[in-house]
Amino acid sequence: MSRIDDLIAELCPNGVEHKALGEVGEFTRGNGLQKSDLTDVGTPAIHYGQIHTYYGTWADSTKSFTDPLLAARLRRAAPGDLVIATTSEDDEAVAKATAWLGEGEVAVSGDAYIYRHTLDPKYVAYFFQSQQFQDQKKRGITGAKVRRVSGSHLAKIRIPVPPSEIQVEIVSILDKMSYLQADLEAELELRSRQYAHYRDSLLTFVEDEEVRWTQMGDVTTIVRGASPRPIQAFLTDDADGVPWIKIGDVPPGGKYITGTAERVTQAGAEKSRMVHPGDFVLSNSMSFGRPYISKIKGAIHDGWLAISGFEDSYLPDFLYHLLRSTPLQADFKRRAGSSTVSNLNAGIVRSVLVPVPALDVQERIVGILDKFDELVNVHLPAELKARRTQYEYYRDKLLTFKEAVA
Repeated sequence: MSRIDDLIAELCPNGVEHKALGEVGEFTRGNGLQKSDLTDVGTPAIHYGQIHTYYGTWADSTKSFTDPLLAARLRRAAPGDLVIATTSEDDEAVAKATAWLGEGEVAVSGDAYIYRHTLDPKYVAYFFQSQQFQDQKKRGITGAKVRRVSGSHLAKIRIPVPPSEIQVEIVSILDKMSYLQADLEAELELRSRQYAHYRDSLLTFVEDEEVRWTQMGDVTTIVRGASPRPIQAFLTDDADGVPWIKIGDVPPGGKYITGTAERVTQAGAEKSRMVHPGDFVLSNSMSFGRPYISKIKGAIHDGWLAISGFEDSYLPDFLYHLLRSTPLQADFKRRAGSSTVSNLNAGIVRSVLVPVPALDVQERIVGILDKFDELVNVHLPAELKARRTQYEYYRDKLLTFKEAVA
């Protein structure tokens, strides 16, 4: 029997009381703090957007500060309070919460609530991540593009309120699991930087190394995709339809295109650009400059470039690493210009200068870089996904109690 089971048997054998958040605390809306008011020194301050992008389950220091005179006029969270972002474009992110555990008060912006309560701060913050909280929260989300939830709705959400000893034990377990997950995330980040360093070092050549340099268009065939319009008129569920390749068909960090979610008719394929197994597709707008190797025959739209005809000069895996290298990506961006939406057209890709080392040199480099690529894009992400799934399972299990009968 676990420590928590022992505590439940001892302290609440007949179940755990569930209460509305409004019964054990009070929600107060932040006010007046704009992004332009944030500084590098002064009174600690949290803008609601930073809760989405910077803060985790808890924080004892702030990324930003604000002028003390302004902070004196603002609503502030005290140590132990939750700071809750109440707007987002994503339903799941609405009401993302951080427990403030700093030594003093922190100024809080509008579009955020301060929740002052009588429970363990981290316990409440973990509860805000749980599935039972998400299920109750969703019923009160309003808005179209910008989704939001009110303090009055949050106050109605019910939370299990076990004795403080059990709250502390749950926090201890979830903290340990969170630290393990954070360690793995840090490992992935470190290995990703290491991979980029070795890739760029191994793919840096100078003229006296007897490596031939040429424009990419001289050693590959590069053409733009084409889109049949309106695309909805050409989509089909028929088995003889042609795979319709889109960005979303490749998992994050993926290297190969192995299947598609949609197909187009033969007429649609004729109006598109076909790629064949072994061809590259290169994003020319979204996921700017990201290369993928197609394992299938399919049709691409005008958001892709197709690269083929490189077999005499490049091993496919070497070309993949070369296209992903930092210098080449930087050259793509420089040539594409600095407009809001950079467009990587076929002419730009054809014109970049690229090294063409001997095939045995390419093979040696691929042997090194493929191991890094598999580690940072396959093995570590899979381990991290499993760790997150395990954490979510145990978090929800630990925060679920039989409700005491009144």
